[in-house]
Amino acid sequence: MRIRLSLAALSLVGGAGLATVSVPSATAAACTDIDVVAARGTFEPGTLGFIVGDPVYSALQRKITGKSLSSYRVDYPADLSPTSAAQGNTNLVNHVNSQAASCPNQRFILVGYSQGANVVDNSIGISSAGAVVGSPIVATIPAALEPKVAAVLLFGNPIRALGKSVTGTYQSRTIDFCATGDPICQSGGGDVGAHLGYTANADAAAAFAATKV
Repeated sequence: MRIRLSLAALSLVGGAGLATVSVPSATAAACTDIDVVAARGTFEPGTLGFIVGDPVYSALQRKITGKSLSSYRVDYPADLSPTSAAQGNTNLVNHVNSQAASCPNQRFILVGYSQGANVVDNSIGISSAGAVVGSPIVATIPAALEPKVAAVLLFGNPIRALGKSVTGTYQSRTIDFCATGDPICQSGGGDVGAHLGYTANADAAAAFAATKV
């Protein structure tokens, strides 16, 4: 079924695109126990993302006790440009590489919403090419650093509408929320509002991550 999205909804969920790009390397932050790396959705406001990133980070701070947390906002356009997701993919991987070099004991929680989920998918080796606001893989977290990724938290993940999901190395560490009727992650979904309600899953995502760190 073809879905006609309103302009307001389209501004959040975006369009497809693909390209290979290069972006500046991310700079290292403080050596906390856990670095929460969040990729926001298309045009999503907020520091890490008003709908997902910010509430999830707050929930993680409540659920994970006895460990220090920091956050990183993936530096990418999060817009409808054809290189947007690819830029995010590159920046996320550069950040993890930089942090791992500077803080060898640090672990990571990866958070992605909508286009940001495509960014995370690509970064862990699951291509989002062909998905809404997707792109081919341009960088992946090196195999040597895979054990440092404690959890992967995904929301409204566009590859789900293609019948794909996170498999392999990261599968047991991944929770992937797709609301009933969300047309971005559910093929044939017709409820655009469902794509905007993932704040409600923040506590569940944080509880899952807390079991992995």
